[in-house]
Amino acid sequence: MCRNIKILFNFDPPANDEEIRAAALQYVRKISGYNTPSQVNEEVFNKAIDEVAAATEKLLKGLVTHAEHKNREEEAAKAHARAVKRFGLES
Repeated sequence: MCRNIKILFNFDPPANDEEIRAAALQYVRKISGYNTPSQVNEEVFNKAIDEVAAATEKLLKGLVTHAEHKNREEEAAKAHARAVKRFGLES
């Protein structure tokens, strides 16, 4: 899985449209191999982003859990601690 795509489910507040679209963009970039598509592929690239974002939003709205909502700041701090341990970087 692409490391740039973040988990969006079960957060308080829920993922917003910007986060969903960013995840869709990363997915389409990964699958297509394009960071920025050529002009001839731009329309289909952007359509794919829209469709993946719509499917993601539908998925997130349909998922059910009884687990407590995650806190974004706590999850970001955990991810930072893992990166420090893995890469030895402190910032």
